[in-house]
Amino acid sequence: MIYLLEDDANIRSFVLYALTNSGLEATGFERPSEFWEAMNGELPELVLLDIMLPEEDGLSVLAKLRKAPKTAALPVIMLTAKGSEYDKVIGLDSGADDYIVKPFGTMELISRIKALLRRTSSSAEKEYKCGGLYVNPAKHIVKADGAEIQLTFKEFELLCYLLENAGNVLTREKILAKVWDYGFAGESRTVDVHIRTLRQKLGGCGDMIETVRGVGYKFSDNSMG
Repeated sequence: MIYLLEDDANIRSFVLYALTNSGLEATGFERPSEFWEAMNGELPELVLLDIMLPEEDGLSVLAKLRKAPKTAALPVIMLTAKGSEYDKVIGLDSGADDYIVKPFGTMELISRIKALLRRTSSSAEKEYKCGGLYVNPAKHIVKADGAEIQLTFKEFELLCYLLENAGNVLTREKILAKVWDYGFAGESRTVDVHIRTLRQKLGGCGDMIETVRGVGYKFSDNSMG
């Protein structure tokens, strides 16, 4: 199930039509209050979220989703008429997993949604143990020094990508291409912001994420299990 929060009736109808014609189950909401009521009943696989909304804006909705443990890792794609680089960075840094600017084509929308759903459901059947850090991709579990850590979907993907390539330096461009599926020119700051929040959440274990000046980041492979 995909939830669409969009107050423009024409866009809402267009998106829902495109999704259902592509074999995806979807429900649309005009107002955040309707969306939150539905969220209390059934959690979706993915949320399509407009920024300019009545009652509260989309970034506020996103912040609430990321704060609640049960929706912290829920994949969210922002749909918005705001297309400047600054707005993209704000949306992604606020925890959005992708960002599509209106007007957009049906093929692009469906492609982005399916790519994000594939990444969500394709966690590898393996575990990572390094010092006090434990990560189980399949079960979406992260523990640092025995305490379970709540990460956003993008933070979790970023951590797993670093672990998969432990000991190897990953450039910001590689990280953007892998974790975000594409790169925005000049938006490597998004990677830096996610690395910073990831380190903060992991506490002492975050020190294993090393900065390689002028290049990117790597995960120290010492004591990898």
